Amino acid sequence: MKKLTILMLCIATLGLASCKKETLVQQNNTILTVVRDISTNAWALSSDGKTFSANIAVPEIDQFHLDNEGTLVYISYNSGASYIALPFVYNVDAYSFEVYKGGVSIDVQSSDYQATTPIKPTSTVRVKIVLVGNDL
Repeated sequence: MKKLTILMLCIATLGLASCKKETLVQQNNTILTVVRDISTNAWALSSDGKTFSANIAVPEIDQFHLDNEGTLVYISYNSGASYIALPFVYNVDAYSFEVYKGGVSIDVQSSDYQATTPIKPTSTVRVKIVLVGNDL
């Protein structure tokens, strides 16, 4: 009799535990892609000599985008034949990006302390900026 009672309690517990309410909210996301080329003379070295930066104006980035939406950045060294997602490390240099109101900054820094000065890109690079959000 005890075995039957325990068995019934286990079945009831599993039955109650398996009930789960899910609420799914579907939103219409919008994607905006901005492609820009950065020439070799657009890279500026910081005053401490440790970072090359290039700024790209993207007027669609506003405070709402910064607070609620997402930004993806890709870089291409072969005119858009292939892209690499930022951040990444190549040839001891770390590539990263910063999103701010009105634009994106691409930064190149040394990834170790063997050579603290990063290598400036020697050719025009293409940057693809993807803004993901609601009602862009």
